[in-house]
Amino acid sequence: MKRLLLLALLIMSGSGWLISCKTDRSKAADTSPAAIAEVKAQLDVLRDSADVKWQQMMTSDDQKVGTTRLLLQDLAQQRGVNAAQLAALTRANARLKSLRYDRATMAESARIDRYDAAQDSLLHALYPVAAPNEQAPTAQIRNFTEGIQQADAAVVGYRVGYDHAAKTYNTYLKLHQVEFNTLGGKYADLKPLPMFTLGAQ
Repeated sequence: MKRLLLLALLIMSGSGWLISCKTDRSKAADTSPAAIAEVKAQLDVLRDSADVKWQQMMTSDDQKVGTTRLLLQDLAQQRGVNAAQLAALTRANARLKSLRYDRATMAESARIDRYDAAQDSLLHALYPVAAPNEQAPTAQIRNFTEGIQQADAAVVGYRVGYDHAAKTYNTYLKLHQVEFNTLGGKYADLKPLPMFTLGAQ
C-alpha cells in the first residue's frame, strides 16, 4: 500500500524537514507593520510552494488515468482480447476521478486508502492483459504500460514532496500565530494544511 511506503519514508526523513525560521518564541512577537508584512509575504510563499506540489501530484495522476484510458483503447483493437474484461477495466478507470480525494477530503485517511486500493486493483488486473508474460503485443502498448508503471512508482515521491511543503507551511503558521491574528481577516482563521502522514500535523 502506497500509504505504508510513504509513512516509512517520512519516518526516515522526518528530521530533515524542519525549516530555518525564527523558533525563539520567548520574545514578544514583533507586530510592527514591516514585520507583519514580512511574515505575511513568507507565508504566501510557503502556501504557493504547497500549492505547486499539490498540482504536480494531481497532474501526474491525471496523466496516469489518461494513459490508462489510451492503453485500454489500444488493447481493444487486439485480436483475442476479452471484451467484457476490457469493458470492466475501462469503467473502473473512468470512475477513478470521482473516487479521488481532494485537499479537503484527504483529511479522511480512509478516502485516500480507498482511492489507492481502487487504482491498485485496476492496474494489477491490467498489466497481465497489456503484457502477457511481460511481452506487450505492440511497441505503443509497451510504452503506455511502462509510462503508467513509472507514474505509479512516482506517487510516494509526490506525496512526500507535498507533505514536506505542507509541514513547512504548518510549522510557520503555528510559530507566527500572533502576527496572523494581528492581521485579522482571513489570516486570523488560517488552518493547517492536511497531510498524508497520520499524526504529523
